[in-house]
Amino acid sequence: MNPPRNPLGTRHDRLGQGWGQPLLPDARGRLSTVAGPEKVRQAIYTIIDTEPGERLMRPDFGCGLRRYLMAPDNPATRAGIRQAVESALGRWEPRIKVIEVLVQSADPRGVLIIEIAYAHVLDGRRDILVYPFYLEQA
Repeated sequence: MNPPRNPLGTRHDRLGQGWGQPLLPDARGRLSTVAGPEKVRQAIYTIIDTEPGERLMRPDFGCGLRRYLMAPDNPATRAGIRQAVESALGRWEPRIKVIEVLVQSADPRGVLIIEIAYAHVLDGRRDILVYPFYLEQA
């Protein structure tokens, strides 16, 4: 006799599963899929990489970091980026709770490191995502 199954399924089912980003074929020639914490991680990248107005059916989706391209590397710029990331993740990613967003200068050529510490709402497991942001496009 099979034991009763949790109606929500496995932890991965509750965190989501779907196509990986970027869309690439796997070894069998099918679109690769991801699940669980990796799916959440990819969703965070998607939110940060998307500009409001890019998605026709959800024009307010995204983070809006392009407005900081060519901005000076100073405390005001870093604070604006931090606020934009915190706000976008708080609005668009309900599977996490943002613990802290740090924005630090990586080098004098305009590279900032955005470090996002977050906890999965489901189980409290903590994770960190590091995202490089280039103030000056080459």
